[in-house]
Amino acid sequence: MTSFSKVSEYSAKHPKPANTTFEYGTAGFRTLGDTLESTVFRVGLLAALRSQSREGKTIGVMITASHNHERDNGVKLVDPMGEMLKQSWERYCSEIANASDDQVAAVLGSIAEAEGIDLSVTPRVVYARDTRPSGPALQAALEDGLAALGVEATNYGIVTTPQLHYFVRCLNTVDTPAAYGEPSVAGYNHKYGQAFLRLVDGKPQPSTLFIDAANGVGAPQVRSLAAAINSPYFKIEVVNADTETLGKLNMDCGADYVKSNQRQPPGVELRPDGRYCSFDGDADRIVYYYADSYGTFRLLDGDKISTLIATYLRDLVATAGIDDLEVGVVQTAYANGSSTSYIKDTLQLPTVFSKTGVKHLHHEAEKMNIGVYFEANGHGTVLFNTGAVAKLQQAAPQTPAQADAIERLWALRDLINESVGDAMSDMLVVETILICKGWSPAQWDAAYTDLPSRLLKVVVNDRTIFGTTNAEQTLTSPKGLQDHVDALVKRYPKGRSFVRPSGTEDAVRVYAEAATRADCDQLAYSVAGAVFDKAGGRGDRPSEFL
Repeated sequence: MTSFSKVSEYSAKHPKPANTTFEYGTAGFRTLGDTLESTVFRVGLLAALRSQSREGKTIGVMITASHNHERDNGVKLVDPMGEMLKQSWERYCSEIANASDDQVAAVLGSIAEAEGIDLSVTPRVVYARDTRPSGPALQAALEDGLAALGVEATNYGIVTTPQLHYFVRCLNTVDTPAAYGEPSVAGYNHKYGQAFLRLVDGKPQPSTLFIDAANGVGAPQVRSLAAAINSPYFKIEVVNADTETLGKLNMDCGADYVKSNQRQPPGVELRPDGRYCSFDGDADRIVYYYADSYGTFRLLDGDKISTLIATYLRDLVATAGIDDLEVGVVQTAYANGSSTSYIKDTLQLPTVFSKTGVKHLHHEAEKMNIGVYFEANGHGTVLFNTGAVAKLQQAAPQTPAQADAIERLWALRDLINESVGDAMSDMLVVETILICKGWSPAQWDAAYTDLPSRLLKVVVNDRTIFGTTNAEQTLTSPKGLQDHVDALVKRYPKGRSFVRPSGTEDAVRVYAEAATRADCDQLAYSVAGAVFDKAGGRGDRPSEFL
């Protein structure tokens, strides 16, 4: 029987900072690393309750701040199938993180009572961290939280966030029909490496892939993966791989830098016909890029990855002759309008929009037989639901081509980390498709041309006055502002713009796109100006706002 008797003793070692409020969001808790010790300790306590609420299934805890600056850190919980924490438990995270030091045990008791948790169940938790300098201290705090409630705990050390998600899913599916693999780095490398080799065997061998690892945990792990694959089909050169020097993590490198600045990291020279990709600091995001025939940088972001994968899956399903096996795509409002048109009009695949945040995309993708979801920032994956698996199992190929297509669909499922967006798994999927199609990055890019787009931030007095609907594409408040945005959009060919509040600060994001760069910028700055003037812009009005 779990007892809360030791909670106060351990909690005294990790007092909550005064005048600080913590909020569990889509990415878990994320803020300055030196303020998080009490929060991570308490997440350890809550992980124990979450495990008990799921009859002792293993729960994951990951200490990371992904693409954020090195001074930041964070922590998030992973549910039994490797998915993000159930949304109804997010409020418990915030509640316990903000409790006074002498009320932590009482809050745990109230959660246990509210959820009807059997405290006699043995809780099981696995945990890991990235390479941030604040990681060891936060890990020690977590271990105190786990010890306080007698958790059966396993430390996976320094691994990527998606690897921890994978381990959790493996541990909870062992000896079941849904068994996912061996819960270790070696098991991860074997599963994805062998699936990759099954798919590319006999195809022409590619040139070297250059990987910017953001000076993060992806560097040693992708090298480990390459060593396990040990094949000329996966020749890599890793840059920005310094995980030891302070201040280098995500600094002027990584997926977020490349996507935001629309350029390769400093020191990376783009060679003609070369393939380049960038991970973020914990290797759950990936973007590709290359230099065109004029030497100009060209970005292949999450939208491009999504359409590449959707195209390949659509073609395999058609060749397999499984008529009722549907492939669909989930996007957010930040997806470039050209990608949406390409999916609907050229690929003729169903597409739906969800709210921003991978947990929302994941939920929508689960409703599809085969659901492809990516945010434009390069975070995403593919899900095969139980209906898709059943249809593949029942498929009766009539020709060698059909049999090959069905085998390739099975191999692709093995190559994809269905639990969460995974830069290394996604990289192998992209490499597989390019190898099998014999495509260069330029041929991939030629499928459609992105509309010029602009993303702006407007600082406001109160972000809570902004309400949205239609997957955050339409304002419901302040009254009249959406009508003004609509009127501005109508002025520009292929114009589109939306306004959504930030989840972390008193600011709103303004996204705009249009047929030309000039029109796009004018639309973006006009909408931003309207937001500033009509909805409580704070500070001096930026001069570029119209």
